Amino acid sequence: MDQSRVWIVGLGPMGIAYAKALRALGHDVLGVGRGAQGVAAFREATGFEAVAGGLEAALAAHAPPARAIVATPIMVLASSALTLISAGTRDLLVEKPAGVDLEDFRRLARGAEESGARVWLAYNRRFLPSVQEARRMIAEDGGAVAFSFEFSDPGDRIAASAHPPEVKRNWLYANGTHVIDLAFHLGGEPELLSAYVEGSLDWHPAAASFSGAGRSFGGALFSYQANYEAPGRWGVVVDTRQRRLSLRPLEELHVQKRGSFALEKADLAIPPEEADLKPGLPGQLRAFLQGEGREHLLDAAAHLERAEQVYARILAGSAGHGSRNDVEKQS
Repeated sequence: MDQSRVWIVGLGPMGIAYAKALRALGHDVLGVGRGAQGVAAFREATGFEAVAGGLEAALAAHAPPARAIVATPIMVLASSALTLISAGTRDLLVEKPAGVDLEDFRRLARGAEESGARVWLAYNRRFLPSVQEARRMIAEDGGAVAFSFEFSDPGDRIAASAHPPEVKRNWLYANGTHVIDLAFHLGGEPELLSAYVEGSLDWHPAAASFSGAGRSFGGALFSYQANYEAPGRWGVVVDTRQRRLSLRPLEELHVQKRGSFALEKADLAIPPEEADLKPGLPGQLRAFLQGEGREHLLDAAAHLERAEQVYARILAGSAGHGSRNDVEKQS
């Protein structure tokens, strides 16, 4: 096994962002890409060694890595992770949402369970400074009593994008789960969930708009909405008995204290050495590689249960019980 380097599979913007964060944390990297042009751009941007020809060629020429980060296009996230698992890699961080649909999520969770590999989902927004401070305040105030979230996206822009049709059809998994995961991470896993959908779009036939509500296992009431054919934006709002915490945008935290109508922007402590890195990546990588804050990572089995019991219900529109899985312990 290659114990000295962290492999990054997929050398696009996220792969480059991971490499820069790993350099800041003192780790060596081997980049694995397909085309020579992407490999050259990665080398120039990061200074790390990189190889072309794809993952199979890299595994044929090098000892498999003990630790790897998968940041490929969404269509091959699951298959790339499973290839590494088959080669012997046992610690993987896989870019969200680790596949394009439920079948990809099931394949990855099954591969991790059968091999004993530790596979974590890279929901890096859990490690944003704004989220870390919100999490601290929620704990200090005794937990969430209510929360709401919005995962709207600009439908016209998505329809015109170069994303493959299958990714567009599964846009809630591909993009909406970035917000939905964060909301339930902060507010608590849903015990009850009533979900409603309306409309249809050529690129997203399942639904055009979403709305729902429910109750967490901790007793917090929640609601959500999203629309792909109207203006909107991402956001999460969590109420405690002492504060309202607004993450809109997610990178900022605005606080309303009990007895006041004022919404004040929180000062967030960002170390100078992390100022130029993609927000959330340093903390996520410390959790993955060093175990610091690993309880805030989401593993493949918990992600699958959340997807089957919550995401799929939000996508289809249905009512019933949510899931109670390991995420509850991690959240």
